[in-house]
Amino acid sequence: MTTLTRSLDDYLRLRRNLGYQLADAARLLPRFVAWMDANGQPTVTTANTIAWVETVSAEPGSTVWPRRMTAVRGFARYLSGIDSATEVPPIGLFPSRRRWKTPFIYSADDITALMGHAQHDLDSRLPAATYSTLIGLLAVTGLRIGEAIRLDRADVDLAAGVLLVRQSKFMKTRKVPVLSSTVAALRTYAAQRDTHLPAPSTASFFVTVTGKRLLYPVVQTVFHSLCSEAGIGVGAARGPRLHDLRHTFAVTTLVNWYRSGADVHVRLPYLSTYLGHRDPRFTYWYLSAAPELLALAAERLEPGDGQVQS
Repeated sequence: MTTLTRSLDDYLRLRRNLGYQLADAARLLPRFVAWMDANGQPTVTTANTIAWVETVSAEPGSTVWPRRMTAVRGFARYLSGIDSATEVPPIGLFPSRRRWKTPFIYSADDITALMGHAQHDLDSRLPAATYSTLIGLLAVTGLRIGEAIRLDRADVDLAAGVLLVRQSKFMKTRKVPVLSSTVAALRTYAAQRDTHLPAPSTASFFVTVTGKRLLYPVVQTVFHSLCSEAGIGVGAARGPRLHDLRHTFAVTTLVNWYRSGADVHVRLPYLSTYLGHRDPRFTYWYLSAAPELLALAAERLEPGDGQVQS
């Protein structure tokens, strides 16, 4: 058994333990590894991946080549944590419709910088507090931006430390508990807001300087400006987006669970409920959203027994 074959066995076992069906990967990757071995290629590179993908004919617009490339790319991401010589083929070599976009993962320093620039660069009468608090809330709860700006005052229970997210995506309503530090930040913002606007004209929790509910296009524009001022995302393959704060929360939570030795497979449904996912399988996607997560998951897989350690 070659090194690539052993690595493939570990990779497929790992992904299955994480809940993936692997219909394409389980069918295509053994063929890829057999082709690599037959051609004396011990290391996955972009060049030999392309060569293998194109060993079969495909009509224009067919998904054959993109699906073969996608299968190898996932395997290559896994291998890159084992063999630094591995090349992960870039996205776009064989274009296809892609459901998931690779997220930009913010560091803790990035989020601190964004909140700091909001406090110092925006109107101190209220926008500074509104945007710094909003960014902080998105970072520590993983709320969708639409969920956050639709929060009414009655939805924010500071006594109980719970947010009521009403009829969000898929028309689901859920309660989102928050930490005491988050409650303190929301209480501070509410006091500043009420001082500036003692007679509110809207029920919205987060408001503009004139007391109106925030609008997504405006929030997006302000956020991109803050990212630019803070120098966040410079040189990144994909620039930072508002929604990536949600991705960052999910990935950071999973990384912390792995590092603490928690049983991630058992806890994933809780994260799915907290995030308001329609189905836990959408939460499983985050396990492959960052190479660090795959590497941590691989470390927890006991060789030979196919079980993820708790």
